[in-house]
Amino acid sequence: MSIRIATFNCENLFRRPIVFGSGNDPIRDEVLKDFRELVEILDRDTYTDDDKTKIIQFLKKHSADVAQEISTQTILVNEPRGRARLLKGDGQNIEVRPEVTGRSAWVGWVELVKGDLSWDAVKNTARVIAEVNADILLTVEVEDRLTLHRFNKQVLAGQFDAEPYPFNLLIDGNDIRGIDVGLFSRHPITSVRSHIFDKKNSREIFSRDCPEFEIDIAGEPLWLLGNHFKSKRGGGGDKRKLQGERVAQLYQAALERSAHVVVAGDLNDTPGSPPLAFLEATGLEDAMTHDSYEGPPGTHGKCTHLDDKIDYLMFSPALFAKVDQVEVERRGIFEFGTPFDTVTGPGNQASDHAAIVADLDL
Repeated sequence: MSIRIATFNCENLFRRPIVFGSGNDPIRDEVLKDFRELVEILDRDTYTDDDKTKIIQFLKKHSADVAQEISTQTILVNEPRGRARLLKGDGQNIEVRPEVTGRSAWVGWVELVKGDLSWDAVKNTARVIAEVNADILLTVEVEDRLTLHRFNKQVLAGQFDAEPYPFNLLIDGNDIRGIDVGLFSRHPITSVRSHIFDKKNSREIFSRDCPEFEIDIAGEPLWLLGNHFKSKRGGGGDKRKLQGERVAQLYQAALERSAHVVVAGDLNDTPGSPPLAFLEATGLEDAMTHDSYEGPPGTHGKCTHLDDKIDYLMFSPALFAKVDQVEVERRGIFEFGTPFDTVTGPGNQASDHAAIVADLDL
Protein backbone atom coordinates (compact mmCIF):
# COMPACT_ATOMS: atom_id res chain seq x y z
CA MET A 1 0.00 0.00 0.00
CA SER A 2 1.47 3.34 -1.07
CA ILE A 3 0.97 6.36 1.17
CA ARG A 4 2.19 9.95 0.88
CA ILE A 5 3.05 11.93 4.05
CA ALA A 6 3.98 15.62 4.08
CA THR A 7 4.49 18.67 6.26
CA PHE A 8 4.00 22.31 5.24
CA ASN A 9 4.17 25.58 7.16
CA CYS A 10 1.35 27.37 5.37
CA GLU A 11 1.82 30.71 7.15
CA ASN A 12 -1.95 30.89 7.64
CA LEU A 13 -4.66 30.12 5.11
CA PHE A 14 -6.93 33.20 4.99
CA ARG A 15 -5.94 35.71 7.70
CA ARG A 16 -2.59 36.57 9.26
CA PRO A 17 -1.25 39.23 11.66
CA ILE A 18 -0.52 42.18 9.39
CA VAL A 19 2.92 42.75 10.89
CA PHE A 20 4.09 39.47 9.32
CA GLY A 21 3.30 40.88 5.90
CA SER A 22 5.12 44.18 6.39
CA GLY A 23 8.12 43.08 4.33
CA ASN A 24 10.30 44.95 6.82
CA ASP A 25 12.07 42.67 9.29
CA PRO A 26 13.22 45.41 11.75
CA ILE A 27 9.67 46.81 12.00
CA ARG A 28 8.16 43.33 12.41
CA ASP A 29 10.71 42.38 15.07
CA GLU A 30 10.11 45.62 17.00
CA VAL A 31 6.33 45.11 16.99
CA LEU A 32 6.70 41.51 18.19
CA LYS A 33 9.17 42.54 20.90
CA ASP A 34 6.82 45.27 22.13
CA PHE A 35 3.86 42.90 21.96
CA ARG A 36 5.62 40.31 24.12
CA GLU A 37 6.58 42.96 26.69
CA LEU A 38 3.06 44.40 26.73
CA VAL A 39 1.55 40.94 27.30
CA GLU A 40 4.01 40.36 30.15
CA ILE A 41 3.10 43.67 31.82
CA LEU A 42 -0.64 43.10 31.44
CA ASP A 43 -0.35 39.66 33.07
CA ARG A 44 1.06 41.12 36.30
CA ASP A 45 -1.00 40.83 39.46
CA THR A 46 -0.40 44.49 40.32
CA TYR A 47 0.22 47.45 37.98
CA THR A 48 2.61 50.17 39.13
CA ASP A 49 2.38 53.72 37.80
CA ASP A 50 5.35 52.89 35.58
CA ASP A 51 3.52 49.81 34.25
CA LYS A 52 0.50 51.93 33.34
CA THR A 53 2.71 54.48 31.60
CA LYS A 54 4.37 51.73 29.54
CA ILE A 55 1.01 50.20 28.61
CA ILE A 56 -0.18 53.50 27.13
CA GLN A 57 3.17 54.16 25.44
CA PHE A 58 3.07 50.78 23.69
CA LEU A 59 -0.53 51.22 22.58
CA LYS A 60 0.03 54.73 21.23
CA LYS A 61 3.26 53.67 19.54
CA HIS A 62 1.38 51.01 17.61
CA SER A 63 -1.51 53.27 16.59
CA ALA A 64 -4.13 52.11 19.06
CA ASP A 65 -5.24 55.74 19.38
CA VAL A 66 -5.75 56.40 15.66
CA ALA A 67 -9.19 56.36 14.00
CA GLN A 68 -9.80 52.87 12.67
CA GLU A 69 -10.44 53.94 9.09
CA ILE A 70 -6.93 55.42 8.78
CA SER A 71 -5.11 53.30 11.37
CA THR A 72 -1.89 51.42 10.79
CA GLN A 73 -2.64 49.65 14.05
CA THR A 74 -0.73 46.44 14.69
CA ILE A 75 -1.68 45.79 18.34
CA LEU A 76 -5.28 45.71 19.52
CA VAL A 77 -6.82 45.75 23.00
CA ASN A 78 -9.82 43.44 22.87
CA GLU A 79 -12.23 44.42 25.66
CA PRO A 80 -15.83 43.45 26.40
CA ARG A 81 -18.51 46.05 26.87
CA GLY A 82 -19.22 47.12 30.42
CA ARG A 83 -17.16 48.27 33.36
CA ALA A 84 -14.46 45.59 33.50
CA ARG A 85 -12.28 47.44 31.01
CA LEU A 86 -8.63 48.43 30.87
CA LEU A 87 -8.83 51.78 29.11
CA LYS A 88 -10.83 54.97 29.13
CA GLY A 89 -10.77 57.93 26.76
CA ASP A 90 -9.87 57.93 23.09
CA GLY A 91 -7.38 59.40 20.66
CA GLN A 92 -4.35 60.91 22.39
CA ASN A 93 -6.27 60.90 25.69
CA ILE A 94 -6.42 57.15 26.31
CA GLU A 95 -5.31 56.08 29.77
CA VAL A 96 -5.57 53.11 32.09
CA ARG A 97 -8.70 53.36 34.23
CA PRO A 98 -7.80 54.33 37.83
CA GLU A 99 -9.64 51.32 39.27
CA VAL A 100 -7.56 48.89 37.18
CA THR A 101 -4.92 47.88 39.70
CA GLY A 102 -3.81 44.62 38.06
CA ARG A 103 -4.76 41.66 35.86
CA SER A 104 -7.78 40.67 37.95
CA ALA A 105 -9.34 44.15 37.69
CA TRP A 106 -10.24 44.02 33.99
CA VAL A 107 -11.44 41.52 31.41
CA GLY A 108 -9.89 41.27 27.95
CA TRP A 109 -6.59 40.75 26.19
CA VAL A 110 -4.25 42.21 23.60
CA GLU A 111 -3.73 40.66 20.20
CA LEU A 112 -1.93 41.34 16.96
CA VAL A 113 -4.23 42.92 14.39
CA LYS A 114 -4.99 40.53 11.54
CA GLY A 115 -5.61 41.24 7.89
CA ASP A 116 -6.82 39.14 4.98
CA LEU A 117 -4.19 37.43 2.87
CA SER A 118 -4.34 38.35 -0.80
CA TRP A 119 -6.40 35.98 -2.94
CA ASP A 120 -3.28 35.26 -5.00
CA ALA A 121 -1.44 34.15 -1.85
CA VAL A 122 -4.36 31.92 -0.85
CA LYS A 123 -4.39 30.32 -4.30
CA ASN A 124 -0.63 29.76 -4.25
CA THR A 125 -0.89 28.07 -0.86
CA ALA A 126 -3.57 25.81 -2.30
CA ARG A 127 -1.43 25.18 -5.37
CA VAL A 128 1.41 23.87 -3.20
CA ILE A 129 -0.96 21.58 -1.30
CA ALA A 130 -2.57 20.36 -4.52
CA GLU A 131 0.82 19.70 -6.13
CA VAL A 132 2.04 17.77 -3.08
CA ASN A 133 -1.24 15.80 -3.00
CA ALA A 134 -0.36 14.07 0.27
CA ASP A 135 -2.55 11.44 1.89
CA ILE A 136 -1.54 12.85 5.29
CA LEU A 137 -0.51 16.50 5.50
CA LEU A 138 0.61 18.24 8.68
CA THR A 139 -0.36 21.91 8.41
CA VAL A 140 1.68 24.38 10.47
CA GLU A 141 0.49 27.95 11.10
CA VAL A 142 -3.21 27.66 10.38
CA GLU A 143 -5.96 29.61 12.10
CA ASP A 144 -8.40 26.98 13.41
CA ARG A 145 -10.22 23.78 12.44
CA LEU A 146 -13.08 25.50 10.64
CA THR A 147 -10.52 27.37 8.54
CA LEU A 148 -9.05 24.01 7.53
CA HIS A 149 -12.54 22.82 6.60
CA ARG A 150 -13.36 25.92 4.54
CA PHE A 151 -10.01 25.96 2.79
CA ASN A 152 -10.43 22.28 1.97
CA LYS A 153 -13.95 22.63 0.53
CA GLN A 154 -13.90 26.11 -0.98
CA VAL A 155 -10.33 26.51 -2.23
CA LEU A 156 -8.69 23.11 -2.72
CA ALA A 157 -11.81 21.41 -4.08
CA GLY A 158 -13.74 24.48 -5.23
CA GLN A 159 -11.00 26.34 -7.08
CA PHE A 160 -8.41 23.67 -7.92
CA ASP A 161 -10.70 20.71 -8.47
CA ALA A 162 -8.46 18.78 -6.07
CA GLU A 163 -9.77 15.79 -4.18
CA PRO A 164 -10.99 17.17 -0.84
CA TYR A 165 -9.71 15.70 2.40
CA PRO A 166 -12.42 13.75 4.22
CA PHE A 167 -10.72 14.31 7.60
CA ASN A 168 -9.19 17.36 9.25
CA LEU A 169 -8.38 18.13 12.86
CA LEU A 170 -6.88 20.95 14.90
CA ILE A 171 -6.74 21.77 18.61
CA ASP A 172 -6.10 25.42 19.44
CA GLY A 173 -2.69 25.77 21.04
CA ASN A 174 -0.97 28.27 23.31
CA ASP A 175 -0.19 30.94 20.69
CA ILE A 176 -2.73 33.77 20.74
CA ARG A 177 -1.84 34.82 17.18
CA GLY A 178 -3.83 32.05 15.50
CA ILE A 179 -0.90 29.98 14.26
CA ASP A 180 -1.82 26.44 15.22
CA VAL A 181 -0.82 22.93 14.12
CA GLY A 182 -3.44 20.90 12.24
CA LEU A 183 -3.89 17.91 10.00
CA PHE A 184 -5.46 17.00 6.66
CA SER A 185 -5.92 13.27 6.10
CA ARG A 186 -7.44 10.84 3.62
CA HIS A 187 -7.36 8.18 6.33
CA PRO A 188 -9.47 8.21 9.51
CA ILE A 189 -8.08 10.18 12.45
CA THR A 190 -9.02 7.96 15.38
CA SER A 191 -7.63 9.98 18.30
CA VAL A 192 -5.59 13.02 19.25
CA ARG A 193 -3.54 13.83 22.34
CA SER A 194 -2.79 17.46 23.13
CA HIS A 195 0.16 18.75 25.15
CA ILE A 196 -0.73 22.40 25.58
CA PHE A 197 -0.63 21.97 29.37
CA ASP A 198 2.75 20.19 29.56
CA LYS A 199 5.15 21.92 31.95
CA LYS A 200 8.64 21.49 33.33
CA ASN A 201 9.48 23.22 36.61
CA SER A 202 6.22 25.19 36.28
CA ARG A 203 7.31 26.44 32.85
CA GLU A 204 5.01 25.94 29.87
CA ILE A 205 6.81 23.79 27.30
CA PHE A 206 5.03 24.23 23.98
CA SER A 207 4.63 27.62 22.31
CA ARG A 208 1.82 26.13 20.21
CA ASP A 209 1.26 22.42 20.94
CA CYS A 210 2.62 19.01 20.10
CA PRO A 211 -0.58 17.21 19.05
CA GLU A 212 -0.26 13.45 18.66
CA PHE A 213 -2.58 12.34 15.87
CA GLU A 214 -3.49 8.65 15.65
CA ILE A 215 -4.33 7.73 12.06
CA ASP A 216 -5.82 4.43 10.94
CA ILE A 217 -3.92 3.00 7.95
CA ALA A 218 -5.81 -0.09 6.80
CA GLY A 219 -6.43 -1.16 10.38
CA GLU A 220 -2.95 -0.31 11.68
CA PRO A 221 -2.21 2.83 13.75
CA LEU A 222 0.25 5.47 12.62
CA TRP A 223 1.11 8.23 15.10
CA LEU A 224 2.10 11.67 13.86
CA LEU A 225 3.53 14.20 16.32
CA GLY A 226 3.10 17.70 14.87
CA ASN A 227 5.24 20.60 15.97
CA HIS A 228 6.03 24.27 15.63
CA PHE A 229 8.95 25.10 17.92
CA LYS A 230 9.71 28.55 19.33
CA SER A 231 11.10 30.99 16.76
CA LYS A 232 14.68 32.23 16.90
CA ARG A 233 13.41 35.81 16.98
CA GLY A 234 14.30 37.20 20.37
CA GLY A 235 16.41 34.12 21.18
CA GLY A 236 14.24 31.21 22.25
CA GLY A 237 17.05 28.66 22.36
CA ASP A 238 16.26 27.41 25.86
CA LYS A 239 12.58 27.09 24.97
CA ARG A 240 13.39 25.08 21.83
CA LYS A 241 15.67 22.78 23.85
CA LEU A 242 12.82 22.20 26.29
CA GLN A 243 10.53 21.40 23.36
CA GLY A 244 13.03 19.08 21.67
CA GLU A 245 13.57 17.19 24.92
CA ARG A 246 9.83 16.75 25.50
CA VAL A 247 9.06 15.68 21.93
CA ALA A 248 11.81 13.05 22.18
CA GLN A 249 10.07 11.69 25.29
CA LEU A 250 6.68 11.68 23.57
CA TYR A 251 8.17 9.92 20.55
CA GLN A 252 9.63 7.17 22.74
CA ALA A 253 6.25 6.71 24.41
CA ALA A 254 4.50 6.57 21.03
CA LEU A 255 6.90 3.82 19.90
CA GLU A 256 5.48 1.62 22.66
CA ARG A 257 2.07 1.92 20.97
CA SER A 258 3.22 1.49 17.36
CA ALA A 259 6.41 1.08 15.34
CA HIS A 260 4.98 3.60 12.86
CA VAL A 261 5.68 7.06 14.28
CA VAL A 262 6.30 10.38 12.49
CA VAL A 263 7.65 13.60 14.02
CA ALA A 264 7.12 16.57 11.72
CA GLY A 265 6.78 20.32 11.47
CA ASP A 266 8.67 23.58 11.72
CA LEU A 267 11.32 23.02 14.40
CA ASN A 268 12.94 26.42 13.84
CA ASP A 269 16.49 25.10 14.16
CA THR A 270 19.15 23.34 12.13
CA PRO A 271 20.35 19.72 12.18
CA GLY A 272 22.74 19.05 15.05
CA SER A 273 21.48 22.00 17.09
CA PRO A 274 20.68 21.29 20.78
CA PRO A 275 16.89 21.00 20.23
CA LEU A 276 17.40 18.62 17.28
CA ALA A 277 20.03 16.62 19.14
CA PHE A 278 17.36 15.26 21.50
CA LEU A 279 15.36 13.93 18.53
CA GLU A 280 18.37 12.67 16.57
CA ALA A 281 19.51 10.70 19.62
CA THR A 282 16.29 8.66 19.60
CA GLY A 283 17.04 7.08 16.22
CA LEU A 284 14.52 9.20 14.29
CA GLU A 285 15.52 9.50 10.62
CA ASP A 286 15.21 12.77 8.70
CA ALA A 287 13.41 12.19 5.38
CA MET A 288 15.84 14.53 3.56
CA THR A 289 18.73 12.15 4.38
CA HIS A 290 17.08 9.40 2.32
CA ASP A 291 19.07 8.19 -0.69
CA SER A 292 16.26 9.17 -3.05
CA TYR A 293 16.37 12.86 -2.13
CA GLU A 294 18.11 15.14 -4.61
CA GLY A 295 18.21 18.88 -4.16
CA PRO A 296 19.46 21.70 -1.97
CA PRO A 297 19.51 21.22 1.82
CA GLY A 298 17.24 24.08 2.89
CA THR A 299 13.49 24.34 3.47
CA HIS A 300 13.14 28.07 4.17
CA GLY A 301 13.84 31.26 2.21
CA LYS A 302 16.38 30.66 -0.54
CA CYS A 303 16.82 27.05 0.67
CA THR A 304 20.43 26.97 -0.54
CA HIS A 305 22.26 26.30 2.73
CA LEU A 306 21.90 23.95 5.67
CA ASP A 307 21.25 27.06 7.78
CA ASP A 308 17.99 27.36 5.77
CA LYS A 309 16.76 23.97 6.99
CA ILE A 310 14.21 24.37 9.79
CA ASP A 311 11.34 22.10 8.61
CA TYR A 312 11.39 18.35 9.22
CA LEU A 313 9.71 15.10 8.33
CA MET A 314 11.23 12.44 10.60
CA PHE A 315 10.42 8.75 10.71
CA SER A 316 10.84 5.93 13.18
CA PRO A 317 13.31 3.30 11.88
CA ALA A 318 10.50 0.91 10.88
CA LEU A 319 8.84 3.63 8.78
CA PHE A 320 12.06 5.01 7.32
CA ALA A 321 12.81 1.52 5.97
CA LYS A 322 9.58 1.79 3.96
CA VAL A 323 10.35 5.17 2.36
CA ASP A 324 10.61 4.99 -1.44
CA GLN A 325 10.93 8.63 -2.47
CA VAL A 326 11.45 12.03 -0.83
CA GLU A 327 10.84 15.40 -2.47
CA VAL A 328 10.73 19.03 -1.33
CA GLU A 329 8.22 21.39 -2.96
CA ARG A 330 9.80 24.87 -2.94
CA ARG A 331 7.97 26.57 -5.82
CA GLY A 332 5.62 28.42 -3.47
CA ILE A 333 8.57 30.47 -2.12
CA PHE A 334 9.35 33.76 -3.89
CA GLU A 335 13.06 33.73 -2.91
CA PHE A 336 13.51 30.26 -4.39
CA GLY A 337 15.22 30.43 -7.78
CA THR A 338 12.36 28.98 -9.85
CA PRO A 339 9.00 29.60 -8.14
CA PHE A 340 5.60 29.02 -9.70
CA ASP A 341 4.83 31.59 -12.39
CA THR A 342 1.97 32.78 -10.16
CA VAL A 343 4.43 33.63 -7.36
CA THR A 344 5.66 37.11 -8.29
CA GLY A 345 6.63 38.59 -4.91
CA PRO A 346 6.61 38.06 -1.14
CA GLY A 347 3.06 39.40 -0.98
CA ASN A 348 1.57 36.54 -2.99
CA GLN A 349 3.92 33.67 -2.22
CA ALA A 350 2.37 30.59 -0.66
CA SER A 351 4.81 30.71 2.25
CA ASP A 352 8.51 31.20 2.82
CA HIS A 353 8.65 27.54 3.84
CA ALA A 354 8.86 24.51 1.57
CA ALA A 355 6.69 21.42 1.86
CA ILE A 356 8.49 18.13 2.52
CA VAL A 357 6.88 14.99 1.16
CA ALA A 358 7.72 11.28 1.31
CA ASP A 359 6.21 8.26 -0.43
CA LEU A 360 6.14 5.08 1.63
CA ASP A 361 5.21 1.52 0.79
CA LEU A 362 3.25 0.19 3.73
